[in-house]
Amino acid sequence: MATVSSFESLAHPSRSDQRQFHELFVPTYLASSDEARRQAVAALSQCAAVPEATALFIAREPIGIAAIFLTRSAALSPRLLMELLHTASPAHARAIECRDDLSPQTIERLVDLHREHRSRGPVTVEPAATEARRLAREEDLREELKALVRAQAPAETDPDTGPTGLVAIGEVHLALIVRFARAGETGMFCVTLADALGSSQWLSERILLDVSGLQLATTLVALDAPAEDSAMMLARLYPHLAEAAEAARGGNRAAALVADLGRAACIERVESWRRADAYTYAGQPPAPANSDRGSDRGQADIDGAGNRDGEYRRQAAQR
Repeated sequence: MATVSSFESLAHPSRSDQRQFHELFVPTYLASSDEARRQAVAALSQCAAVPEATALFIAREPIGIAAIFLTRSAALSPRLLMELLHTASPAHARAIECRDDLSPQTIERLVDLHREHRSRGPVTVEPAATEARRLAREEDLREELKALVRAQAPAETDPDTGPTGLVAIGEVHLALIVRFARAGETGMFCVTLADALGSSQWLSERILLDVSGLQLATTLVALDAPAEDSAMMLARLYPHLAEAAEAARGGNRAAALVADLGRAACIERVESWRRADAYTYAGQPPAPANSDRGSDRGQADIDGAGNRDGEYRRQAAQR
């Protein structure tokens, strides 16, 4: 701690100061107790001038010590975070996800890691059982949603097929997606959003893969979700949208994004996505559109959310 305190007292450490600190810190750290290591790392997590070599050394330590540094340190630039994510454990990646200053590139890399983790085949019985439980939970939730919607649906509405056009999101679906967004449960969020849209889960996953947040914002506005709830969900799922907007507008970037979207245009856009989704995954021709260009634009938007994910799309189609 004396070593750390001496370094923290330097207002503008030179390269020589940083090199000397790193050379002294590592052996002192390795000779210290776990409690002393945690205290030193917690102190350095508040220091923006940590040498790059020291930052990487701390970030690769066991998660019990490195977590506070991964979630808070301003010394971890987007470049360093991307470097760490190439070899990060799932626990380290989850700690990085908690940062408030993630760049779009870092968010995209985290999404890739989640997808890679899901696509790996089970190597033991336990992961397979865990995946089976997850799928069963999602299927149970889908059935519960259908039952709730059926109970609330008007008598003239077919509960299995639902209305032919996009309708405003109901209280049940809204409460669930708000809850899952707040808890960071993106898998369950996708299941519920797909049910609210009357689409395949592939479409809701594609919407979430747009790291700009625009496609999810468009969907929420089309579903007539309250602006406050929409802004909260966007800020939770895309941390860069939690940043403050321009001073003249106030609020955060998520709220500004929602405010800029008109519902009529959003409905047209989402309807084109649903038609493309039905044509691709339900084996049905797309419903009549206002124009051929609208349908083409819908398919282009869906594909544009993840051109680099062609293999994932083929696997989804096979399922």
